[in-house]
Amino acid sequence: MKKIKTLAIAIASSLVLSGMAFAHNHGNKESSSYGYSKEETAGTITEIAVNNGNFETLVAALSAAGLVEVLSGEGPFTVFAPTDEAFAALPEGTVASLLEPENIDQLTAILTYHVVPGIVMSTDIAGQELSAETVEGRSLNVNATGDSVMINNATVVMADVKASNGVIHVIDTVLIPE
Repeated sequence: MKKIKTLAIAIASSLVLSGMAFAHNHGNKESSSYGYSKEETAGTITEIAVNNGNFETLVAALSAAGLVEVLSGEGPFTVFAPTDEAFAALPEGTVASLLEPENIDQLTAILTYHVVPGIVMSTDIAGQELSAETVEGRSLNVNATGDSVMINNATVVMADVKASNGVIHVIDTVLIPE
């Protein structure tokens, strides 16, 4: 089973690296290279991630950590969702290691560090620099004062993907709590 998960992640990462283009449309209502419109509410946060195809590693991690049901619940949640490409940029073996049963606590901490309670839209933070407390308990540094929005060292590549239980902001880097 371990080899199958690792192989699936490697294949997904290869596909992403060979063909995925980032959309930098902050504030546009058009479809992106992620395959959905930011205005559509296509289901829960989890359903959107599962159905999209650019978040296969995130979905596998949520499943391994037992968080699929949580992010399918009422919420509301704001999720900073790293793409498969963001996971592929981690040091080799990191994702496979985090998916091991003995590392579920660390995986859960990393994943919940990507979630803020409530709904935070890009218009709520425009022009501000602030701190946002995560479900994990630590805070994220948010800087929306420049041409792009930064969450710690990650860039928001697509903001305001509405879900029935919150909002997703797509980011280009996996956030790791210190």
